[in-house]
Amino acid sequence: MTAAGRLLVDIHTHVYLPRYASLLRKRTSVPLIRSATTREGTTEERLLILDHEPSGGRPVGAQYWDREEKLKFMDRHGIDVSVVSTANPWLDFLPAPQAHSLASELNNDLEEYCASSPDATAQGYSIKRLYGFGLLPLVPEISTSALLEIVQQISELPHLRGLIMGTRGIGKGLDDEALDPVWAAIEKAGLVIFLHPHYGVDGKAWGDKDNGHVLPLALGFPFETTIAATRLILSGVFDRFPTLRLLLAHSGGALPALSSRLASCIDHDPVVASRLKHDARYYLGRLYLDAVAYGPEELGFVSDTIARSERYISGSSVSPAPDRSSGSKRMLFGTDHPFFPPLSSTEKWKSVVENLESIDAVQGWSQADKDGVRGKNAMELFKLRE
Repeated sequence: MTAAGRLLVDIHTHVYLPRYASLLRKRTSVPLIRSATTREGTTEERLLILDHEPSGGRPVGAQYWDREEKLKFMDRHGIDVSVVSTANPWLDFLPAPQAHSLASELNNDLEEYCASSPDATAQGYSIKRLYGFGLLPLVPEISTSALLEIVQQISELPHLRGLIMGTRGIGKGLDDEALDPVWAAIEKAGLVIFLHPHYGVDGKAWGDKDNGHVLPLALGFPFETTIAATRLILSGVFDRFPTLRLLLAHSGGALPALSSRLASCIDHDPVVASRLKHDARYYLGRLYLDAVAYGPEELGFVSDTIARSERYISGSSVSPAPDRSSGSKRMLFGTDHPFFPPLSSTEKWKSVVENLESIDAVQGWSQADKDGVRGKNAMELFKLRE
């Protein structure tokens, strides 16, 4: 175990709990888990979560649902604590009554998964090795009261410190005012929302050439997050709920790079120019972003866009130089386990090695900043001090 100030905490790590995997095995349409015969004549299970997946889906095994496999992965890579979330597509494909009941059951399953995990103790910290993001059944036709019931359930489960959600939401999307009571309840409970993509963008944008999964995953997923987060900003959600804590997957997608262009477009559009209390760039400083970017230059740039947010408070005449160090305080290490495994069983996962190397190589971050991104920021955000 590392020193308390240098705990390694993985906040982007997934699981398909046994109850959820069992449901996927019974399905005949995507998403589903099906058995397939390999070229060698053996049988393996394959997971399909999107239509037209290359290679007939991805091979899955115990690492997707067995807690001991998760802990072995953590041990091998020196990860002290993981905040685990059900992977996409969550409950989006289910009718409202089933999604509601299954969310409740899976949240209890995840609480048990975490609560019965080993302890992680280091210099005054006495915590578990596993914590979780609960599931919110944001499906069409779900009632507000049902959503509020699940928010309450998650807030009362001691090892669930937030909830994961996709980008579609109910009604007209996450920017639909119908969700305001839900945002209010989440804000009041102090839960962290982990916003994660699943649907990408219109597949026609990728053309006819076979590029495998590269374009949908490398670009489609981050663009989806960018659009959803931008719609939340434009809707005024962060003005109405200023202490709402939103964590974006994949370092916020393209939002940091496009935030100044976004602000300029808002200024020149009478439909939204007077809708927000602050310049759009201010709201990036209210977000949390994972550090799953795979490069130090990208991480440095993202921390700069976070750090400069204070200069964009409405009425501010101060224009301080961006402090890259302060931007690091809202960035957190993640691995995206169990996706993208190494090609050899003897290799370490690139998602761990490259992201840690990137954190270590960011110019302008102190050792304390790097330790924060690796774990201390997560300890504070998720209140992992029992």
